[in-house]
Amino acid sequence: MVKQRKRARLIYNPTSGQEIMKKNVAEVLNILEGFGYETSAFQTTAEKNSAMDEATRAGLMGFDLVIAAGGDGTINEVVNGIAPLENRPAMAIIPTGTTNDFARALKIPRGNPIEAAKMIGKNQTIAMDVGRAYGERYFINIAAAGSLSELTYSVPSQLKTMFGYLAYLAKGVELLPQIRNVPVKITHDGGVFEGEVSMIFAAITNSVGGFEQIAPDAKLDDGNFTLILVKTANLMEILHLTRLVLDGGKHITDKRVEYIKTSYIKIEPQSTKRMMINLDGEYGGDAPITLENLKNHITFFANTDDIADDALVSEDDREREAFAQRFTHEIDDFEKESNQ
Repeated sequence: MVKQRKRARLIYNPTSGQEIMKKNVAEVLNILEGFGYETSAFQTTAEKNSAMDEATRAGLMGFDLVIAAGGDGTINEVVNGIAPLENRPAMAIIPTGTTNDFARALKIPRGNPIEAAKMIGKNQTIAMDVGRAYGERYFINIAAAGSLSELTYSVPSQLKTMFGYLAYLAKGVELLPQIRNVPVKITHDGGVFEGEVSMIFAAITNSVGGFEQIAPDAKLDDGNFTLILVKTANLMEILHLTRLVLDGGKHITDKRVEYIKTSYIKIEPQSTKRMMINLDGEYGGDAPITLENLKNHITFFANTDDIADDALVSEDDREREAFAQRFTHEIDDFEKESNQ
C-alpha cells in the first residue's frame, strides 16, 4: 500500500517584494516536494479577498499545509481564510514584503523565498495565538485605536512601505499637535479602565514596524494580548514616551502608560466621535469592538532555533536603526526649541 503524501498549497502574491516570489515559485515548489509534500500553487489576483478565499478553499479540501507568500497583508488574508474553519491546516509563511512583522516574530528569513521555504523542512512549529475582532475578523499582530493610531491614515504610502509603524512616528512629528485624548471604557480580564487615552494598542507579537520594543515581552502562544494605553496627549510627554520606546521599550513602566496582559478586550467610546480601529496596519472598522485572543489557534511553521544568521544585522535593520536615531535627534531638537 502506497503511503498517501501530505498536500501543501502555496498562495503567493506575484507583485510583492519587486516580484521576488514570482521569480522563485518553481524552486520553492521543488523544495516543498523534497520535504514530502504534494504541492500546488495559486497566484493571487487583484480581486478582493483573493488570498483569503483560496485559503478557505484549500482548508475545506483537506490540505495539510497552506503557505502564504507575500507581505503582512497577504499573510493576514490567508489567516482570515483559515481561522474560521473547524479543521485548520498548518500554516507557513514566505515573507516578501517590506515590514514583515510576523516573519520577524517567527524568525523566518525575510526577502529570501528559498531560505524561508527551507525552514519548513526543519519541522519546527508553534501553536500561535490569533486575535478575533467583531467576532468575525482575525488578526495576527496588532489592533490599535485612538487619535495616535488615526495618524496612520495620514502617512504617505511610500514612507509606510519603507518603515512600517516607525513611519507613523516620523509623520507624528508633523501631526503630534493634533493628538487629543478621547474618553473610553475598556473592559479586560483584570477589570475596567475608564478614562481618557490618546492610544489603545493590543499586540499579539513583539514585533511592530520591524522593532521589538513596543511590546517587548509579548508571547506568541500564551493566550494574551499585550494591552497598552497611552494616557496623555501632551506633546512633550508623547515625545518623551516615543524616546523611551526607541530606547529599549522603557515606556512600559511609565506612569502615563497602562501595560496590561489580557485575553479579552472590549473598547467602548464614551463620546459621539468616531473611533477607527486599525487591524494589522489597515483600517478594520469602528468601535465599539470586542477583541478575543484565540489561544494556540493556528499551528505555524517557525524557526525556533537560535541560529547564527538570526543574530546578524541585515541592511534593512541598519536602515531602521539609523532612521530611529535620526528621529531621536529630531525629538531632541524639537524639545530644545520648545524650551527656549
